[in-house]
Amino acid sequence: MSKEREFDLQLFAYDAAGGNVSTAVATGTQFAPLSQTILDVYSKELEFEAQPVMRFEQFAVKKTDLSSAPGLTIKITAYDNLVPGGQLTEGVAMTTQELSTSQIDITVYEYGNAIAVTELLLQASFDDVMGSAAKLLGMDYAKVVDSLLRDTVLACTNVVLAGKRDSRVDLEVGDLFDSAVVKDAVEILATNNAGKYANDYYVCFIHPHHARGVRDDSEFQNVTAYGKQYAGEIGRIHDVIFIETTQMPITDKTESEEAAGDPGTLDHNVYKSVMFGENAYGFAVALPVEMRDGGIEDFGRLHKLAWYAIFGAGILTDDNIVRIETR
Repeated sequence: MSKEREFDLQLFAYDAAGGNVSTAVATGTQFAPLSQTILDVYSKELEFEAQPVMRFEQFAVKKTDLSSAPGLTIKITAYDNLVPGGQLTEGVAMTTQELSTSQIDITVYEYGNAIAVTELLLQASFDDVMGSAAKLLGMDYAKVVDSLLRDTVLACTNVVLAGKRDSRVDLEVGDLFDSAVVKDAVEILATNNAGKYANDYYVCFIHPHHARGVRDDSEFQNVTAYGKQYAGEIGRIHDVIFIETTQMPITDKTESEEAAGDPGTLDHNVYKSVMFGENAYGFAVALPVEMRDGGIEDFGRLHKLAWYAIFGAGILTDDNIVRIETR
């Protein structure tokens, strides 16, 4: 091999000071690093931004109506309680009563989201772009549904404010999520004859900020002591199980909004949680979620992918829901 040919070879030089092997090329009698000419290497192990996991759907009363009947409203039938029975008299026939029902209407809407990629990107990318896009769209669908159900239950009329304050603008530093507000909310639900799940417990959705406080309660029972039943469940206290989720909203201190009829600018953050019993809210589906492609566009140079569904949510029994607001 000629001397000139040797200088064309890529060599590896050992840096005695740093102990590293670096790529270099011979130029004359010196080694020049190739840091500016080496391509980045990408791993096929993908990472996605953290997303909240669906929590609210597991407690919703679900109604799926796939009929072809026109309209954008799905009706859920609710049965009224019977007039209490009583003592019978021998030989006297029982008096019958009619079943009484009411219809709860839930309006459904179109929902969806879409992405578009070029054929050039699909051919040149090291990654399965459409596969990653499908996963992102699925995560987006879950977040949209969870947010819709969350906003639905938070629109209830029963409100408990920590420290028994009259308005969220009056909440003070010590008005935190604790046993007192839990008991206040349970009192409202019990007074309203809200049914418990499995005749045993109410459900309360809380922010991690609230979860940090409730875990400090001496009566709090960690979920590991009795067995997890639901996604996000962390434990129970006072016949209430707690579901932790970052989906619970925080009213920022810079927001100006009306609170309990007292408009004012907040000088503090307000954390919201919600407690409810059975048959509190419904999730009506006219068309289950589908993954759809956008067909062939621009002679196959553009590819589109979307999730699409028709659904809606609504409160079924307002008396069975309590919103809790604290510092």
